[in-house]
Amino acid sequence: MAKAAAKSSKVSAVAAARRPVLAGRTYSGMAAQVEVLPPAERISLRAPAGSLAALSKALGVKLPEKPKASASKGGRTALWLGPDEWMIVDEAGGDPLADCAKVTQLHSAVGISHRNVAFAVSGPDVEATLNAGCPQDLGLAAFPVGACSRTVLGKIEIVLYRTAEDAFRVECWRSFADYCFTFLSDAARDAAA
Repeated sequence: MAKAAAKSSKVSAVAAARRPVLAGRTYSGMAAQVEVLPPAERISLRAPAGSLAALSKALGVKLPEKPKASASKGGRTALWLGPDEWMIVDEAGGDPLADCAKVTQLHSAVGISHRNVAFAVSGPDVEATLNAGCPQDLGLAAFPVGACSRTVLGKIEIVLYRTAEDAFRVECWRSFADYCFTFLSDAARDAAA
């Protein structure tokens, strides 16, 4: 009985490691490339206008206040998703949730790092690739570099962020990662045809 108890305690001491979804998967075609981005820290942030200055200071990036706007500084990006809602993405190893915890003004910050997966989609026909499933006008005049929005891709909700004239970041829920990657890869093949 003592041996069984000792054995079970050794088994429970082994921690489960979370593997990144679709790690290493890429698609590279003539129209566009699709690549799974490395894990990042993310939070969903809700706050009234009176809290924005304190939150911006704590996060080290000014929270944008206009639709489709974003702001970046030091590997941290704030994406405007609604009148009182932002997604904060930190790719520099920081902890935006801990930074928000220091703020005493009214706000709600929820960690969503393990919920989301991000893809980089780039190439000469990136707009056609995304428009295969996204109804927004993605031309540079309507969706310039730095623009972001919550929208759809096929049958799923995404957050779309234009990082360059020919590149976007696509954020989706982890459970839809395979669907999103496959959709984007097929759309890139079709855009090249």
